[in-house]
Amino acid sequence: MNTLASSNNTNAAASPAPAAHTGQFALLGQRRFAPFFWTQFAGAANDNLFKFAFTVMVTYQLQLAWMKPAMAGLVIGALFILPFLLFSATAGQIADKFDKTRVMRFVKTFEIVIMLIAFWGFLRADAVVLLGCVFLMGLHSTLFGPVKFAYLPQVLDSHELTGGNGMVEMGTFVAILLGQVAGGLLVALPQIGHEAVAVSCVLLALVGRGVAQVIPRTQATDPGLKINWNPVSETWRNLKLAHGNVVVFRALLGISWMWFFGAVFLAQFPSFAKEVLHGNEQVASLLLVVFSLGIGVGSLLCETLSRRQVEIGLVPLGAFGMTVFSVDLYFASRGLPAVPTMGLSAFLAQPAHWRVMADLGLLSLFAGLYSVPMYALIQLRSQPTHRARIIAANNILNALFMIGSSVIAGALLGAGFTIPQVFLFTGIANAVVAFYIFLLVPEYLLRFCAWILSRLVYRFKVRGDEHIPDNGPALLVCNHVSFVDAVLLMAASPRPIRFLMDHRIFRVPVLGWLFKLAKAIPIASQKDDPEAYERAFAQAAQVLREGDLLGIFPEGAITRDGQLQPFKGGMKKILDAAHAEGLAVPVVPMALTDLWGSYFSRVEVRDGENVAMVRPFRRGMWSRVGLNVGAPLPQAEAQPELLHRRVGELLSAG
Repeated sequence: MNTLASSNNTNAAASPAPAAHTGQFALLGQRRFAPFFWTQFAGAANDNLFKFAFTVMVTYQLQLAWMKPAMAGLVIGALFILPFLLFSATAGQIADKFDKTRVMRFVKTFEIVIMLIAFWGFLRADAVVLLGCVFLMGLHSTLFGPVKFAYLPQVLDSHELTGGNGMVEMGTFVAILLGQVAGGLLVALPQIGHEAVAVSCVLLALVGRGVAQVIPRTQATDPGLKINWNPVSETWRNLKLAHGNVVVFRALLGISWMWFFGAVFLAQFPSFAKEVLHGNEQVASLLLVVFSLGIGVGSLLCETLSRRQVEIGLVPLGAFGMTVFSVDLYFASRGLPAVPTMGLSAFLAQPAHWRVMADLGLLSLFAGLYSVPMYALIQLRSQPTHRARIIAANNILNALFMIGSSVIAGALLGAGFTIPQVFLFTGIANAVVAFYIFLLVPEYLLRFCAWILSRLVYRFKVRGDEHIPDNGPALLVCNHVSFVDAVLLMAASPRPIRFLMDHRIFRVPVLGWLFKLAKAIPIASQKDDPEAYERAFAQAAQVLREGDLLGIFPEGAITRDGQLQPFKGGMKKILDAAHAEGLAVPVVPMALTDLWGSYFSRVEVRDGENVAMVRPFRRGMWSRVGLNVGAPLPQAEAQPELLHRRVGELLSAG
């Protein structure tokens, strides 16, 4: 993909973002975002102009006996990411200890020095010098990565993170696209190709340093940190720190797998274009254009599809698309007839090649849908004081996975696999890994189901979601209209919710499995099962004690007539238990609107009983439903009668 750091996004320090929500493109007009965006854009473009020009030189021009063209991309890629493995832990400490803007400016100055050395290497066509510069550019990106990741959460609010990450991801891959296309075209210029690449690399480094000067200063998040300069012990410490938050650590593994997946494709593009598609350098550049545009479009789609919140439900969708289109790429590219090397126009004239490009564009689009929510999740759920070190751990894992991808792809090629077969292997492996990740972290699948229900089954509109706390315990109190109320609340909240639910709902096919996966707490009446009753309230108290969101439906059962029923006293018991433990738990009233009469509500009458789920298309597809969220009530004021009135007011407002 590019530099590990060029595509890793964000994290940081100081002032909160404005409360008013603006579209993601509007961020380009704001100083807190725009100079940073263009700094990382210039760096990503320069990385890729330099690396791709060098790869094309080795593949098409230099004829080096000690580095075969088929292995050039793997060798250069592995050398570039080696510094991430060696120095990410140190870079994470530096980013947490110092003003991130100051670190970014230092790194961009270092880039100028590297590009001056590369200038000399290109003029002499010296592969050894240029390989040294590949390593140094990897070091440059290692230092930039944690700062870049840690900057955005410091200057954007939680509702802007997905859009900001999408913009950075899009910008990064557009920069990759422009850099690699420029590198491929410039290095192919007769007589002056190497000189043109050398000059362009130096100019881009100067531009990046100039824009970095305008980035606003930020506050250091942990200025008292004592830096451990031992990379081995600090790497281990960072991995242990990341492992302390299971959800974050598994998101790091998911992102690292995405880098494994992407590195296989990107490293093979020059050889794929030459040996399989029988195209020249321009065709190799076209493949990168298609791949980069796909990533950019997928990244930008995340904000639209997620309704401006961190929506990890897009991750399973992304994983599915990555597998489907990488497998189809194998079928689209195998058996193409051997022909003389084609230029761009001859390549585009072949209908079979359009399927190859469609597969590349779509698999990269779904990779964008996969990666952006994971980056935002890490930024949202990492502690600000050591967020950059968490990102450093991410870079370490990314480096390990990318080195692993180079080794495995090289071994497969050495064993006689064709490049399309390597792509097929990667697509099948992606399905296996994604399935394993979603078993470990069922929250992804839960959010995916909630996303499907709220986007494809219903047209779900949420008002007042800013009242759902970004952190700390809270009790969410909602009316109970249908069997999917809890799923819709999941879709509305950027944080996971544990629900206290009637034990009988767990017997409902599919939904019961879904609620068990969500770790919903079953509750029976005190009369029917006093032991289960007390156990449920003990578990509810534990949820609040751990600082999480607890959702309840205080009517006690799904309404049978569409009207709001009286609230039972269990809610007060939960709050009294929290108060006894010294917890201040805000209570957030909510009202689901327009669900009565839908397939999942008990609107149908059969044998004198109100039943649900008997007429699948009772209101057709995409019927409008909503959720109104009210301002939180302090725990002391949250009496059942008052909450009943507040929920009723929210219902009438819908």
